[in-house]
Amino acid sequence: MIVSSLLILLVLGVPVAVAFALVVIANADAWNIDPFSLAALPFDTVSSFSLLAIPLFLLVGELMNRGGLVRQLTSVCDLFMSRIRAPMGHIMVLASALMGAITGSSVATVAAMGGTVGVEMRERGYSSGYTAALNAATGLLGVLIPPSIPLILYGAIVGVSITDLFIASIAPGILAIIMFSLIHSVASKRALVGGVETPSKSTPIVKTTAKVKKLSVLMRALPALMLPVLVLGGIYSGVFTATEAAAIAGVYAVAVTILSRQVSARDFKKILEHAALASASILAIIAFTSIFNRAMVLEQVPQSITEIATSFTGSPILFLLAVNVALLLIGMFMETNAATLLMGPLLAPAAISYGIDPVHFGVLLVTNIEIGLLTPPLAANLYVAQRVNEARLVDMLGYVLWFLGGALIVLGLITFIPVLTTWYQFL
Repeated sequence: MIVSSLLILLVLGVPVAVAFALVVIANADAWNIDPFSLAALPFDTVSSFSLLAIPLFLLVGELMNRGGLVRQLTSVCDLFMSRIRAPMGHIMVLASALMGAITGSSVATVAAMGGTVGVEMRERGYSSGYTAALNAATGLLGVLIPPSIPLILYGAIVGVSITDLFIASIAPGILAIIMFSLIHSVASKRALVGGVETPSKSTPIVKTTAKVKKLSVLMRALPALMLPVLVLGGIYSGVFTATEAAAIAGVYAVAVTILSRQVSARDFKKILEHAALASASILAIIAFTSIFNRAMVLEQVPQSITEIATSFTGSPILFLLAVNVALLLIGMFMETNAATLLMGPLLAPAAISYGIDPVHFGVLLVTNIEIGLLTPPLAANLYVAQRVNEARLVDMLGYVLWFLGGALIVLGLITFIPVLTTWYQFL
């Protein structure tokens, strides 16, 4: 009843943060909860040190996109992919992975890649529909490749190490890269006339015939390439935490952007405004979902779900199948961060009762919900890719099914081969 009421409000278009708060306020008397006792909870929640990583990574993404660093990353990708058939699609996959290793946001990755690689793909003979479909699908790498904002949220709300979650998502991210590249290799034969890209009408991203030019491209892109190395290397080596890595990445991105003189003072102000607005919207959702989650704990909803799940089946495999179906449906109707904050605390205790590693379950949960970004009616990745690539949704859907199938295969592998996410525990 509680969750269904929340879903109805969200489907009706009530702002996510408001919907979470309304459900608690409307049921406060029935639950014997004093609303004033929850007054300080939203502030206390968003004051968490781990959540500070969110606005910092969003700032890094804005700086990367508007400061020209994204273009440098795509140039490096073109350097190594130019001799492969239909290279621009593979560049879209690899550049999206690199962008995901910096921003942690799926939608931000779609917008950045659509405005750079997407333009080049259309000039080389790809239809707008196929370009947008690939762009939307590879946006999932923005979350599967660490760092990942939804994984930060899951770790903070469930009490799991964010560093462990980042490490656990590496193998699934690599699997997704391979899967999308394989699908592009097959689909591009139909998407291109004769299965071959046409020469670009404008200047290509980079010509790779001269060794001197190759070295020049690598040197220009070195600052951009060092950012994911700095972030991920520092986290995995234990030098600093995920939040400290976000702060260091922010300072580094600001310094590189200023020194490269790619951004004016007015542009820099807009970058800060965009990052602040995006951060405020996410943190508002976190603040008010904390009230909802506290009410759920007081009403022992997670415990009830655990009891129902364990009485329904004693098999972890059947439990995971049921969870996958439920989360895929949730992802179709709920915003990613809100769904993570809602379903994480509700389902994680049940998963733990089955002996499922909470880190493994976190990657599984986030992957499920992220796939919802490709499935209407919400499908944020589809709509952003449609707009950025000037495509029609009807022209995208036939191709999206290919990549959606690939994402589901990766999800199945993550679900039933836990070692893909827990391998680091054996080191």
